[in-house]
Amino acid sequence: MGRMGAQYDRRPTYSAGMSIRRPSPLGGRRPTRDELADFATPDPDAIDDVLPDPRRGEELRLLIVGINPGLWTAAVNAPFARPGNRFWPSLHRAGLTSRLVDASRGLDPEDEQDLRARGIGITNLIGRATVRADELGREELRASGRRLVERLETLRPRTVAIAGITAFRTAYALPRARLGRQDPAEVEGWPSGIDLHVVPQPSGLNAHATIASLAEDWRVVAAAAGVRHMDES
Repeated sequence: MGRMGAQYDRRPTYSAGMSIRRPSPLGGRRPTRDELADFATPDPDAIDDVLPDPRRGEELRLLIVGINPGLWTAAVNAPFARPGNRFWPSLHRAGLTSRLVDASRGLDPEDEQDLRARGIGITNLIGRATVRADELGREELRASGRRLVERLETLRPRTVAIAGITAFRTAYALPRARLGRQDPAEVEGWPSGIDLHVVPQPSGLNAHATIASLAEDWRVVAAAAGVRHMDES
């Protein structure tokens, strides 16, 4: 990692009853423009996953898989953290969070616990942070696709939703794949009993997706996963 990343101890901390995710290395503030470049890193663990803890009786029902962290996300160690990303507004519109999450300064422990209690986990195909997802190479995506399949044998979610059709097509050599529910049998090694969906990339750069359309996609995958939702009110 660059200069900024080297200044912070990003190792997990363990406390009884507390999250093991590392806090934001920026201490709860937003990164400046000058700082962002320092978080471009080959580190495969640039950001921590959000995962239910089976030791607490939490079940992983829905695993949301981003493509890879952007620089803002890596800077604050929080998924989909960049302002303007439609992920959190659409998840809330779908009734899958208790409140509208602002992850731009890091993920609040209360919001993390809300996700875990519902059985929602968040990870990435690729851990290293880049400015844009199109900086990722074909072989890197293929390797990451295989790693995800291997991880699913351990994580065993009910449903997986991968956020990004272009990366999905490359990762699993399925050039004709379309958004929506997939046939898991077409993905080599995909574990039996795990449903597979692909939803649009929620980045503000994706002009084809709106908060409303993404919210409908989340409702579909949440229903498949058996994730409870609430009215937005």
